[in-house]
Amino acid sequence: MQINVREINIGEILPQRPPFVMVDTLTFFSMERTVTELTVTKDNIFCEGGALLPEGILENFAQTCAARIGYINKYILHREVNIGFIGAVKNWTLERMPSEGETLETTLDVIQEIGPMVKVSVEGKTQKGTVARGEMTIALSDIEKRS
Repeated sequence: MQINVREINIGEILPQRPPFVMVDTLTFFSMERTVTELTVTKDNIFCEGGALLPEGILENFAQTCAARIGYINKYILHREVNIGFIGAVKNWTLERMPSEGETLETTLDVIQEIGPMVKVSVEGKTQKGTVARGEMTIALSDIEKRS
């Protein structure tokens, strides 16, 4: 059975809960690549002065990784979604902060995955171009999200 990832309720695969959810939609999934979207709105807790703050962009990157892991847990391994933690951020480059109304498309590519550690490259873009890019290492825990 083929799953249309765009139809997945993001709350099913993310451990975060509103108002701290920084991903609206999972748009693509493979074991090597995951793509998400977030439309910047004025009520986003990381939106200030009409733009998404760098902290919100970084959290969006981390939650794109969480969406990948959540998808694997729920739809491939058929188990509960686990919580992960940012272990490291490298080569972080911020080009600009996306404005209210822009949709941030975030692409994550797996560089290396060893046990509970995942190293990824991440890039965020809008229709106006690149927003930020960098590498992250995420450490997965055995703690399950609370429904």
